[in-house]
Order: sequence, then structure tokens, then C-alpha cells
Amino acid sequence: MNTVLCVQDLCKRYPGFLLDHVSFSLAPHRIMGLIGKNGAGKSTTLKAMLNMVSPESGRVTVFHQDFYQQETACKARIGVVFGGMEFYPLKTLAAITAVTKRFYAHWDQAQYQRYLGYFGLDERKKFKELSNGMKVKYLLTLALSHHAELLILDEPTSGLDPVSRDELLHLFRQIVEGEHCSILFSTHITSDLDKCADDITYLQNGKVLQSADKETFLRSFDHLRAPGDTMPLTLEEIMLRTERRTWDDEAAL
Repeated sequence: MNTVLCVQDLCKRYPGFLLDHVSFSLAPHRIMGLIGKNGAGKSTTLKAMLNMVSPESGRVTVFHQDFYQQETACKARIGVVFGGMEFYPLKTLAAITAVTKRFYAHWDQAQYQRYLGYFGLDERKKFKELSNGMKVKYLLTLALSHHAELLILDEPTSGLDPVSRDELLHLFRQIVEGEHCSILFSTHITSDLDKCADDITYLQNGKVLQSADKETFLRSFDHLRAPGDTMPLTLEEIMLRTERRTWDDEAAL
């Protein structure tokens, strides 16, 4: 299968937590949601993938290149946005951009200016002066201005109001369709994925419980439906029932 991202048997151990042989893959021009409750290992997975923390084992392939062996070349083709990140808070956007664009051989200044206007961003503002939603939009602007082919986003909609969240989700679909990009983003807000995701990977306690296209994913949890249920379960209901069943099983031991 053609993939832009393939994660194989990724492991990372912390005291009291193990990221346990996490595997999944993302096809071109698709959006994958990485879901799980807080503490399930979503951020750890993304950081281990990007070598921000050193995994004990596993392989990550980006555009058919070994990420850990070709890290610089791979990073030139991806964009990373971590929600809640304070990115040089006292610097103006113009100053941050001036430094950032030096790292990208394919920086497109015209594209950068276009996204500044589209998002209504003022380069004279300091990063700390932006709202949470505008911070995410600025970081997306940086990523898209070097024509990133893969966006990796950690909780990008966390803390945003419903209108701002809906606007960003609509933007994600536009990016995938218009910029020929793929997106992997983690979230515990499952309603976001009902609106925009093509594929779902569900992490529970550091393990992949299921990874599939959204339709297949939803069908695979039909066993959780109560007798008489006629409607398919939503992602939120799947998470709630799965986590409740796990908690009940653990409490019974």
C-alpha cells in the first residue's frame, strides 16, 4: 500500500507507562485521527515518531525513507503543530518567520503572505498576544509555506471555542484537498473526527486497540452495541463504552 507515514512496533518506556509496539500507517491525501483518553500515549507516540524523545525500538518511515536515518530530509517535508505550545512568546511573528524560513530550501514567501491574509494574521504582533486559535493558524501558516506534504498535529483544537474548532476542521479538509497534503492529528475530542477524519487509530494504555478507515473502525465496535440499538455507535460512544468496560474488568480483578 502506498503510504506517506508508516509506524512499526514503536516502543517507549517511562516509569509506570509503556508505549507498547504501536503500529499504524497513513495513506496520501487522508486525515487520520489518533484518539484515546488523556494519558493513553498519544503525545508520546508523536514525540517518539519525531525523535523528540528517543524510542527504545521501532521504525518510522516517512515518504518511504527511514525517519531516524534521514531525519533532516524527512523534516523538510513535514510540518508539526503542538497545541498549547508557547513558541518564542516575546518575539513578533515577523521575527519568528525570519528565523524559521532559513531551515527550508523550498520556502514560498508568496504562499506565506497568502496564508497570513487568509488567517488575518498581523506579523507585528508578538506570539503571546495571539489567541490559542490564532497561534495554531500561525503554526499552520509556517508549515504550509514550505509546502509540507505531511502535517502532524498534537491536540490542535484543544482549548478552542466551538466556532474556532469548526473553522480549523474545515481548514484541514481544504488543506488535504487543495495542498495535496496528509494529516495525522491527535485528539480526545472525538466529535472533531466525525467531521473531518478518513481514518482512526485508537490508543488505549499505550497500545493500538484498532486502526482502520473510519467506516471499518466503527463497524469493528458493533459488539459494544446494546440489545435493541439500531443506530451505529459514534466515536464518543465507542470510547466511553470501551474505557468503561476496561475499568470494570480491572476493578473486578
